[in-house]
Amino acid sequence: MSQGSSTSLKTTALFEVHKELGAKMVPFAGWNMPIQYAGVMKEHLSVRDGVGLFDVSHMGEIDVKGRDAGALLQKILTNDIGKMADRSILYSVMCTEDGGIVDDLLVHRFAEDHYFLCVNASNTEKDFRWIQGRAGSFNVEVSDISLKTAQLALQGKHAEALLQPLCDVSLGDLRYYHFKKGKIHNNDCIISRTGYTGEDGFEIYTGWNQAEPLFRALLEAGRAWDLQPIGLAARDTLRLEMGYALYGNDISDATGPLEAGLGWVVKLGKGEFIGHDAIARQKETGPARRLVGLELLERGVPRPHYRILKDGQPAGELTSGTFSPSLNKGIGMGYVDRALAAPGTRLEVEIRNQPVAAQVVATPFLPSRVKK
Repeated sequence: MSQGSSTSLKTTALFEVHKELGAKMVPFAGWNMPIQYAGVMKEHLSVRDGVGLFDVSHMGEIDVKGRDAGALLQKILTNDIGKMADRSILYSVMCTEDGGIVDDLLVHRFAEDHYFLCVNASNTEKDFRWIQGRAGSFNVEVSDISLKTAQLALQGKHAEALLQPLCDVSLGDLRYYHFKKGKIHNNDCIISRTGYTGEDGFEIYTGWNQAEPLFRALLEAGRAWDLQPIGLAARDTLRLEMGYALYGNDISDATGPLEAGLGWVVKLGKGEFIGHDAIARQKETGPARRLVGLELLERGVPRPHYRILKDGQPAGELTSGTFSPSLNKGIGMGYVDRALAAPGTRLEVEIRNQPVAAQVVATPFLPSRVKK
C-alpha cells in the first residue's frame, strides 16, 4: 500500500487487489493504475448494461474549513457556492485571471464552514498550492487529504440495488449531485450520487486503510449482479460517450469555459471571482472557437491530436477520440472555428494521412441515464 516517493509512481491501497484480478497496470498522473482487466469493450458494456466498480483513489481531495470557507470558494470558483445547501454537490471550474481553466472539480458542502473538493489527480498539488496562495486574507484552513482518502466508483443501473444491502443509510432518496455520510460494510464513507459515466451510480470516499476491505466486500456482493472491475481505459470511453471534458485533453489553462461548452458553470452575476472580467469580455464577443462532438461517417478510430479538416484544409485538432463500444463507430471531441461548430457540419478527421468523413454532432453522444 505504498504511496511512493516524490520520484516514483504512487500506488493506491488496492494495488495488490488489482494484481490479483489480473489488471494491466500503467502510469497515469503519477500513479500506477489499472488500465484494464478483462478488456475495454467488455468493461465498458458491463457499466452500460449492468454495473462496474472503479478504483479512482488517484483523484485529489482538498478540505476547506473555517468561517470564510464559502467566501474563499466564491472568489476562486466560477459557479455560485452561495446557492449550495448542506449535503449538496456542485460542479465548477477554477480559472486564472485571464480566464484559462486551472481545473474542473466537484464541491461538496458539509456545512457553512466546511467544504470538500474532489480535484483531478494530475492537478492535486497545483490546485492545493493555487487555493492556499489565495487564502491569505480569509479565515480558513486548507488541507490536502488526498493520501488519507480512497475513492471508489460504483456505476451502472444495478448500482443502487447492489449497494443498498451493504449500506446503513437509505439510497433511494439520495438525489443526483447530493451525498450522505454512512457506513458501507461497517466502513465509514461519504456516499455521493455522482459519476463520470452517464449511468446511475455512486462515488464513495473512505479512509485509505478501509479501501481494500470495502472493495472486496463490493466485489463479493456484486457476484449476483455480474459486477466487473473497470479500468481507466473504459472510464475514458464511457466519459467520452457522454461528452464530458477531460482536463489536460479537452480543457486546460489555455482554454476558457465558454469555448469548452462550460458556460453553464459560470455565474457572472454572483459578483467578482478570479477570471470574471476576462470571461465577461469573451461572452460579449463570443468565443472564436468551440469544443464540438464529432462522429465518423466511415470506418476508423479517431485519436487525440489527429487533425480536423474542412474540405482538406486544417480546421482544428481532436482533443479526445476513441471507438465507441455503445455506438459501434468512431467519436471524438475537438476545437473548431465557431463557424464550423453547428451540428450537422461536415468535416474530416485525418487518420494515417487519409481524410475520413465526419460530422459535428451534439453531445452527449448517448442519452444520460443518471437518476435525477
